[in-house]
Amino acid sequence: MAVPFYDVSVGCYLQTLGGVAGFLEKGHAHFTAANVDPNSVLETRLIPDMWPFSTQVQAAVHHSLGAIKGMKAGLFQPPVTQPLDYRGLQKLVADAREQLKALTPDEVNALSGKDMLFQLGERKLPFVTDGFLLSFSLPNFHFHSATAYDILRMTGVAIGKRDYMGSLKLKT
Repeated sequence: MAVPFYDVSVGCYLQTLGGVAGFLEKGHAHFTAANVDPNSVLETRLIPDMWPFSTQVQAAVHHSLGAIKGMKAGLFQPPVTQPLDYRGLQKLVADAREQLKALTPDEVNALSGKDMLFQLGERKLPFVTDGFLLSFSLPNFHFHSATAYDILRMTGVAIGKRDYMGSLKLKT
């Protein structure tokens, strides 16, 4: 059975970004109930050489909606992060979900098999969109989403694996 490019990309992004939106909301509620400023987590890292929470969330969005935009343009580059507060991160995720939901299967499926580049400074890595998605974008997307989850979990937010997973695609 062939899985449509749309399902592998947008379907996956929407499921996990739904989880990200949910655990961000639980994080906000946790900090508020504990009389802790939610913005206090923005610079929290799992280890000093890893990106902070705020960058992890932004990178997850970049490797989802940004990946689709990169495949359309034929060029993907590392994320440029913005100074966002906690609510700004939540809005960024919500906006990405809305933009992903607006994409049609035909529009996304048409991206399969196209040439594209990943460019980091002067370094350019040639990809076909399918290889980019499966070997680069999706692994990065899940890495950054899971790391944001891990940081919230590490700070005491009561979330579990189901919070990360988002809505399952159950048989109807």
